[in-house]
Amino acid sequence: MTPFTHKIYIATLVSIVVICTGLLFFYGGSYYGTSLEERFYHQDHKLLKPSGIYGHGLGIVGTLLIIIGVFGYIIRKKMKHNSKLGALKYWLEFHIFLCTLGPIFVLFHTAFKFGGIVSISFWSMVAVVASGVIGRFIYKQIPRTIQGRALDLDEIIGMKNQIHEEFKLILKEQVESNMNYSDLEFALQPNHENLSTTKVFRQYFIHNQQLSEIKNKLTALSIPSNRRKKIVQLIKKEMILKWRIENLKVMQKLFKYWHVIHLPFALIMLIIMIIHVGVTLAFGYKWIF
Repeated sequence: MTPFTHKIYIATLVSIVVICTGLLFFYGGSYYGTSLEERFYHQDHKLLKPSGIYGHGLGIVGTLLIIIGVFGYIIRKKMKHNSKLGALKYWLEFHIFLCTLGPIFVLFHTAFKFGGIVSISFWSMVAVVASGVIGRFIYKQIPRTIQGRALDLDEIIGMKNQIHEEFKLILKEQVESNMNYSDLEFALQPNHENLSTTKVFRQYFIHNQQLSEIKNKLTALSIPSNRRKKIVQLIKKEMILKWRIENLKVMQKLFKYWHVIHLPFALIMLIIMIIHVGVTLAFGYKWIF
């Protein structure tokens, strides 16, 4: 999958989630906004209540999406060496998509009414989604191959050295065009003040500030826009790799701890969901079949 195709792929998944959520609010907003005591008299109650044809359907579809998303990704992870099934990172993205859309459908299935043992499953689902967002952030901080394999420290340093070589080539071209090298070198020096004491998440904002300063310095030196853009891109890549090298061990530990939190909530959610489905069937609730 090319970078452009991948962007379309991600945009499509995000659009589906946004559109589905918007449509559910648009068509059911009046009902969901009605107090629990008055919903019985609402014209859409028979359709949108948890046991209604639409409400029940949302629960079934949402449950299936979650099950497919969870077990599909688990199976793909077990088949690490089978690249014919697609890169693991794409499966992870599809897993995130299904396990975002599924809980949204389940949320509307409940008609925003939580109680009993099902509430435990629901809040476990919320915890799974929330921890999934955090896990995705941690996952992104560990450099990986296109197949999703985590790179070791030597491979990351090799990537950093490659960027250095590209950077030297551009600097050489710029100096050959009669640019004062000392001025250029000064322009490319970011301000590292207090960087070592900065917390992990704040470093993103500091990097953006440093890049902005470098852009301004390069503009002041009248460097052509195409070359300026290339220089900034390389500096940005180097900053990211440097940050990831410095925090690699921390992120790897966090990722292990994250599994300890994420998996139990997922299991609780699935177990109670199965119990809920079993009880529903035992009491004779049926959908369109």
